[in-house]
Amino acid sequence: MDGKICVIIGFGPGLGAAYAETFKQAGYSLALLSRSGATFGDEGSTDTSVRPYRCDAGNPDNLKKALSAVQSDLGEIEVVIYNADLAQFGALEDVSELQFEQSWRVGALGLFTTAKLLGSQMAERGSGVIIVSGATAALRGNVWTTVFAPSKSAQRTLANALAKQLGPRGVHVAYLVIDGVIDTEDTRTNFAPDEPDDFFIKPERIAETALMLARQDKSAWTFELDIRPFGEKW
Repeated sequence: MDGKICVIIGFGPGLGAAYAETFKQAGYSLALLSRSGATFGDEGSTDTSVRPYRCDAGNPDNLKKALSAVQSDLGEIEVVIYNADLAQFGALEDVSELQFEQSWRVGALGLFTTAKLLGSQMAERGSGVIIVSGATAALRGNVWTTVFAPSKSAQRTLANALAKQLGPRGVHVAYLVIDGVIDTEDTRTNFAPDEPDDFFIKPERIAETALMLARQDKSAWTFELDIRPFGEKW
């Protein structure tokens, strides 16, 4: 297929859809990986530049199979956006060992599997971009992030290790610290129903930042970048 290929792992409404719209408008063909196999665009669209793939990012074999299918269908992958995590929250007494493991598998093991398969290929040709959707929880834990924070912390330090290994070989690895509540129907209904518009991060603005990172010249690469609403306390 002509044009650059962008893979979004952890596609869905909100931020995943914003990534898809932004990179599609920038001329990328899209592979959308999600547990549901959700697609993007109009129902019944015949646009072959956007293809959904059913995939569990926490299952290495399943993830490798999906990524291999993308390469077979679309060709060489230029940009990977790792947007998968398992948003399970609660204090120690509220969560289980299984939830801890599931969160780590999706957040950290899935990124490792992705880099293991695609990172070496990108390094061999001397180009490629891996962008990870992170969170404030990667920097510190809280009462209700008992299983989420360790997963995001592992994800961030793994991204750091990947950047140091793959960067000198031409692969740009970047980590977005998303410090705030992303504006989606779910967060407005269930997480912050009484907050004004200015409280939220607009997913489209996060996606624009990711596109900027994907376009950065290698003489001035960014590894870690914080994104937060202007009124967010930090």
